[in-house]
Amino acid sequence: MNPVPLSRATLSMLPPGVAAPGYDPARVTAGIVHLGLGGFHRAHMARYTSELMALDPAALRWGIVGAGLLPGDGAMHDALAPQDLLYTLVERDAAGERVSVIGSLAGLVDAGESSAALLDAIDAPGIRIVSMTVTEHGYCIDRATKQLDRMHPLVEHDLADPRRPRSVPGIIVEGLRRRRAAWRRPFTALSCDNIEHNGRVLRAAVLDLAERVDPALAAWIATEGCFPGTMVDRITPVTRPADVADLAARHGIADAWPVVCERFSQWVIEDDFADGRPRWEDVGAQFVADVAPYEFMKLRLLNASHLAIAGLGKLIGYVHVDEAMRDPRLRAYMVALMDRETGPTLRPVPGVDLPAYKAMLVERFANPRIRDTLDRINADAPLNYLLDPVRDRLASGAPIPLLALAVAAWLRRVRGEDEAGRVLEVCHPLAALLREKAVEGGPGPRPLLAIEALFGNLGRDPAFVDAVTQQLESLYARGAAATLAGVFGENGAAGED
Repeated sequence: MNPVPLSRATLSMLPPGVAAPGYDPARVTAGIVHLGLGGFHRAHMARYTSELMALDPAALRWGIVGAGLLPGDGAMHDALAPQDLLYTLVERDAAGERVSVIGSLAGLVDAGESSAALLDAIDAPGIRIVSMTVTEHGYCIDRATKQLDRMHPLVEHDLADPRRPRSVPGIIVEGLRRRRAAWRRPFTALSCDNIEHNGRVLRAAVLDLAERVDPALAAWIATEGCFPGTMVDRITPVTRPADVADLAARHGIADAWPVVCERFSQWVIEDDFADGRPRWEDVGAQFVADVAPYEFMKLRLLNASHLAIAGLGKLIGYVHVDEAMRDPRLRAYMVALMDRETGPTLRPVPGVDLPAYKAMLVERFANPRIRDTLDRINADAPLNYLLDPVRDRLASGAPIPLLALAVAAWLRRVRGEDEAGRVLEVCHPLAALLREKAVEGGPGPRPLLAIEALFGNLGRDPAFVDAVTQQLESLYARGAAATLAGVFGENGAAGED
């Protein structure tokens, strides 16, 4: 039997066990423009919106126009357009999987070469939210200060030509300028990126850029604009050709770009919107007055642990996260990192059982059905996931041996080769500089720690430098596996600090 090619015309032909949208996708109209249409957004916000549309016909006006911002993003446009913007979501855990078709996309814009069509989409009358998942790199901020990097090439371009912006802050500023000029209400700018205080960071970057473009516009945005904070969580690996083939073979669907993710999903949102919002709380999202405790918990426990495991695991030679978690030393390291160093920096989190949350993270990372790669985490995760808890620990006089080991693994990896001399791809805006400084310093981290844009004053902190030096020297001399064994023992049992 040939797989069914996914489209609106074939929804009635979906094989048994595949859930069709509980609404007519042809009736979906645009209310949201999303910058950075990728796998995570399609597994998370677009899925919540699709579930809401099935529950409440009024939600059909909250369809999503997805925008690709990079030149390579056109491939997703080419894949989804013939499918009438439909795609398949496969949600997996150890017990099985759920397969459903998502129909909440209302349009696609390829903004890899020009933002003109994207700005027109944002300017459409029905658009009330502009959301984004563009990673920390997309905000054009200084990674040490978390303020707008005015020397960033995209920012320099937008200051010189603000009506044709290329940066995310520039697109938001120009979109809001158009709203103000037309005497219309502003849209809500909704960050869904894993950045601490993501709403505040976005607001600060937008206001900084707007102030330099037009102080009166900046004042209007400061008064009328809304930049709610969010906490998002769902492990979503990059779609592989094998996922496309598996969907066709086992479920009978021909989908050029499905999404595979874990069953777990969480979304906590600050309830601060300029012009209405979907009732996402009806399908599991949580609206709160203050996102910070939840966001802080996730960044310190999940994201920091993810990056720590990814760096060390890659040096040892592992490919997938679940594979690394089967190493008792890495598993013990993650548990100890949360219990001893990142966890103690948390503030109270309303309604959350922290020991249960940490245990669930270990289980999620070890999920054998989610073939998440260490390369994806190393490419996507900003170093601040580790440096922020380091700063808090040092400020309180607390030791940082486990965080220092994670930082040292990051510094060892950006050399661009593993312990066997195999080439490692380093996806970072400063990749060439990082390799240069890693080679220069070798087991001595000072050349890397002197990169102000990454480490700021932390790179000159004696306690931090000494702790990282000790761990990096061990990684170079003994390797990651032996370094972990020295900390936790060959059987993975954690010793005392």
